[in-house]
Amino acid sequence: MRPVYYLASILALIGGYTHRSAGDELRGFSADGARVERDWETRMRAIPDPARMRESMRLLSAHPHHVGSMHDRQNAEWLLAQFKSFGWDAHIEQFDVLFPTPIERVVELVAPTRFTAKLMEPTVAIDPTSQQHDEQLPTYNAYSADGDVTGRLVYVNYGIPADYEALDRRGISVKGAIVIARYGGSWRGIKPKVAAEHGAIGCLIYSDPADDGYGQGAVFPAGPFRPGDGVQRGSVEDMPTYPGDPLTPGVGAVPGAKRLAIADAKTITTIPVLPLSYADATPLLSALTGPVAPEAWRGGLPLTYRMGPGAAQVHLRVKSDWSLKPLYDVIAMLPGSSEGDQWIIRGNHHDAWVNGADDPISGLVAELEEARALGALVKQGWRPRRTIIYAAWDGEEPGLLGSTEWVETHADSLRQHAVAYLNSDTNERGYLNLEGSHTLETLLNDVAADIVDPETHVSVEQRLRLQHIRFGGPEERAAARSTNALQLGALGSGSDFTPFLQHLGIASLNLGYGGEDNGGVYHSIYDDFYWYSHFADTAFVYGRALAQTAAMAVMRLADADVLPFDFRNLGAVVHRYLGEIEALVTSERDSAVERNRALGENVFGNTNDPRRSMLPPPAQPEVPHPAFAPLHNAADSLTRTADRYERALQLAMARDTAIVDPAGVNQLLLQSERKLTSSAGLPGRPWYVHLLYAPGFYTGYGVKTMPGVREAIEQRQWALADEEILRLAQAVDAEAALIADATAKLARGVNSAPDPRR
Repeated sequence: MRPVYYLASILALIGGYTHRSAGDELRGFSADGARVERDWETRMRAIPDPARMRESMRLLSAHPHHVGSMHDRQNAEWLLAQFKSFGWDAHIEQFDVLFPTPIERVVELVAPTRFTAKLMEPTVAIDPTSQQHDEQLPTYNAYSADGDVTGRLVYVNYGIPADYEALDRRGISVKGAIVIARYGGSWRGIKPKVAAEHGAIGCLIYSDPADDGYGQGAVFPAGPFRPGDGVQRGSVEDMPTYPGDPLTPGVGAVPGAKRLAIADAKTITTIPVLPLSYADATPLLSALTGPVAPEAWRGGLPLTYRMGPGAAQVHLRVKSDWSLKPLYDVIAMLPGSSEGDQWIIRGNHHDAWVNGADDPISGLVAELEEARALGALVKQGWRPRRTIIYAAWDGEEPGLLGSTEWVETHADSLRQHAVAYLNSDTNERGYLNLEGSHTLETLLNDVAADIVDPETHVSVEQRLRLQHIRFGGPEERAAARSTNALQLGALGSGSDFTPFLQHLGIASLNLGYGGEDNGGVYHSIYDDFYWYSHFADTAFVYGRALAQTAAMAVMRLADADVLPFDFRNLGAVVHRYLGEIEALVTSERDSAVERNRALGENVFGNTNDPRRSMLPPPAQPEVPHPAFAPLHNAADSLTRTADRYERALQLAMARDTAIVDPAGVNQLLLQSERKLTSSAGLPGRPWYVHLLYAPGFYTGYGVKTMPGVREAIEQRQWALADEEILRLAQAVDAEAALIADATAKLARGVNSAPDPRR
């Protein structure tokens, strides 16, 4: 915990920033409506109970509850009963999905010496649930191809495209080899994907202690970090192509759904993959010969990191049961009143790789307390203006299965009715994570200003500002000292917001606390109640903070007279991303010039050699000037329109009786995020339709903003870049046109009614 006296001293450095008082207006609410809303929010904040969250976690994480397991179904039924007891209308929706589970797993060093990997995590005596081996999924990577291969071993660092470029420069090929990569640098599913593209026949992924073990601190059970035999399970489904059931892309995995043959599923790896502990990886890495790895490639093991290949030969065998398994999504609803056909959706998943106390139960127990609090408010007389839907998703871990199948099944209704989706996943001690659609940036800043951090007793917004001032870069520090709102990060992938935001264009947020209780038991048998209650949010007070934060955001979205979107933030971020794209083109052009210069020097070596005059002039850089003008014009139009909308909204809220058609305004605003999508989807991956945010094709979880344009430039596909610029400009223009329509509706109401203040 940061010392409170330090926080107090830093507050004096924040020029011009003052915390709003409880009597200030709320975005989208009339003055009277804001007073009523704040009263209900005060009641809500008093309800979430850390003790209840602790006991709910103890129960839900008591046994492994992966997809298709007995305890997965039992947990879903218990969650259903809880929602019903809180007064919600709740049910379970079942989907049947392809979820492979391992039958055979072998990793052997067969030359120059022999070693057989254990491929298991041992019981820790002090940790009671770590001994449940008969119920645990073994260590494996879901959606790895079956295979039985033997080949020379090559170390590829993090196994991302840049690492293979480094190998190529040294003349090292992985064709016909088995690669070993360390976790980190990108999402795990990228590693076998890139390895296969370079001709590898198998892939091993290990946790290096420099990144995820004793290099970070004391290991479990003495501390929170990954022990030597700890293994990170995880999916290697190619989710940047599409998430969800590999056999039913774009449609729900319901009875009668047309399914692909397994051989035709594009998101299953083409080579076998297995994860390793650093204890199992050490003999393999020690057997490598060949060039010493660059310094940036060296991890924390007590050995010389070499790239290979050499005499080291590895045998890898993977065989799985490729049957369908059931998913159990728990869906609960509180009906709205005057605008009940508009939906606010909140979710957290309930499945886990093993016991999953941190991932995902820490977020789920907060969501349960939110549901209990909102149910209690209904019993006291509160009625949300809009319908609220709470979900506990199944199958998130293998590939966002439960949320994706639900979204695909209900796509038409969601396009018509969904206002926003609010997601959480893991939750720990520390700072509020700020990620989501930029139209919701002001809403989340306002909510964060009204939630008190349980340890420092300042608002969670102030605490995050202080963190940016102390640890951020120059731009982040300057922004934190200003009166500007804290900026939301853009969403890539990795949790259940993906199908809502990037497949249907539903404005989304991803919420959670963390940053002060780092650990290394992710996707291992040690992510359990013992670990969480000793090393994470041990008092569950940040669970209460998450419940208060998410419930307040849900309430403001559900109750506002006018949906609290702020398009000024969106305009600013479009300009920022455009600047980044133009800088990327400049960087590509500079790189091309440097390559040409280096080519000329390499011919004769000495730059003063007179024979250089005999060379033809250097080729002009192969980087044209993309046609950015349409996107500049669209971004400018969006900014101007957003400013006009803001003025109209402020007038309407000041003269709230003049809003003659709030439902009509809101119905327009509900569609605003959809305007940033294209039904054709992104190049090569049509499931992803959002033109402003997407997971990168080679980053996995990591976001690519303006993805069609950015990735075309990165791949030096200049004609495609021009096409994507024009397509994005048309989407931004459509967004500006919608905002203009909403502005006109507000203005007509203001102009047609008397000012009640006169």
